[in-house]
Amino acid sequence: MIAALLLGAILAQAPVPVAPPAVSLRRLPALRLSAPRAGLSVQVAANPAQREQGLMNVRELPPRTGMLFVFPRESGWSFWMKNTLIDLDMVWIDKRGVVTSVAARVPHASPQTPDERIPVRDGYGAYVIELPAGEAHEDGLMEGVRVGGLPPLPPE
Repeated sequence: MIAALLLGAILAQAPVPVAPPAVSLRRLPALRLSAPRAGLSVQVAANPAQREQGLMNVRELPPRTGMLFVFPRESGWSFWMKNTLIDLDMVWIDKRGVVTSVAARVPHASPQTPDERIPVRDGYGAYVIELPAGEAHEDGLMEGVRVGGLPPLPPE
């Protein structure tokens, strides 16, 4: 009985993991892209810190909005859903503006999700667009189509 009371007192004092506060879409430079069936308003993550933060802790994305990740070169890029609170579509695009692959309806991960269970998706390109889940299909984004309005790639 005393051991149970002591254990209860110790556990009551242990720090409880706290999720980071959910936020709205960050204030990064924005631009308008043209998909086959829609115009998209995207914020641009063009440097390593912006790309690393991405859409972490964002609680909602209105239709036809998202984030454009701009890389210095065309390559294979992995995206994981660490602290991503909403399901997303991920669209990889080559340096010519052609969609190379789409990961549809990638499930979100709560802050309590162990790292080894966080969804990861891979693709090849110079750009990646993240949109609300289901948006890529609605907007006509599929392998082989062209996306207009992409910014130039930064120097390496």
